[in-house]
Amino acid sequence: MSESRGERSGPFRSGDRVQLTGPKGRMHTITLEPGKLFHSHKGPIAHDDLIGRPDGSVVANQVGVEYLALRPLLSDFVMSMPRGAAIVYPKDAAQILAQADVFPGATVVEAGVGSGALSLWLLRAIGPAGRLMSFERREEFAEVARGNVATFHGYDPGNWSITLGDLAEALPGQAPAASVDRVVLDMLAPWECIDVVSTALKPGGVLLCYIATVTQLSRVAEAIRDTDMYTEPQSSETMVRGWHVQGLAVRPDHRMIAHTGFLLTARRLAPGTVLPELKRRPSKTEFSDEDVEAWTPGALGERAVSAKALRKRVRAADAAAERSRASEPGASPDDEAPGEAL
Repeated sequence: MSESRGERSGPFRSGDRVQLTGPKGRMHTITLEPGKLFHSHKGPIAHDDLIGRPDGSVVANQVGVEYLALRPLLSDFVMSMPRGAAIVYPKDAAQILAQADVFPGATVVEAGVGSGALSLWLLRAIGPAGRLMSFERREEFAEVARGNVATFHGYDPGNWSITLGDLAEALPGQAPAASVDRVVLDMLAPWECIDVVSTALKPGGVLLCYIATVTQLSRVAEAIRDTDMYTEPQSSETMVRGWHVQGLAVRPDHRMIAHTGFLLTARRLAPGTVLPELKRRPSKTEFSDEDVEAWTPGALGERAVSAKALRKRVRAADAAAERSRASEPGASPDDEAPGEAL
């Protein structure tokens, strides 16, 4: 398999993505092509002036304005890539990898795929020896995700597949019983998939649910408890606050990435295992579809991506992926992903 463009080091090469930071901190990301120019309101920069320079160089444009040139980190890439659905933020992706204990060589199931942000983190964590099976209901989201992953790597990873359809229906045909190490669910109603996930997970495997609201958190926790197949669910949220540090002027930043979602984890018990009784108040809460609907993004007033905007983002992701694949040296058909074509 070709070296991942996202994992390159050394001098800049044709086809590399480069992040340019101007004097006021404004960032631009470009893909290097011989003979091309990057144009800004402060003047153009020739791509040829960057090709061959070491990572972390400063280059001046044609009117003398200097820019810092760096290969974008994965966190930079996912925050700027075309989006179909909302992305999993890097702060949550890091906790997902840690709390689910995603390891090199693991077989991981992910649903849904969204814009591919979490897929990129999972692919990096499992390495070439692992396998990632992603499931997505919406074809447009799957296309954006595939384009973003191909853009970052420069090819379609051969150990990654996207299956279109409902996880509850599609997973049994993709994963034999007790064959999956980790399952990550980022979906509206993860409790609907607990049965098939329980069959697919190995004893000791980890189920992690990324959940937006407290109503969903409560319902999926109770659904997991009701199976008697898991350890007691553990839930958390991650908030990151940056700090301004300059001399003795040390203070918290005025803005922070606060609540984005809850993480809930539980581990699959061996068949026939009876968990020692926990001293907790039994839940008498009953849920209805109306309870969940009241906390959906639409009900809370969050703006959905329009069909027109989504089609534009699909085209942007596809175009970026094609440029990235075309500039990847030595890419072979073996690098293309198995599974369903989109």
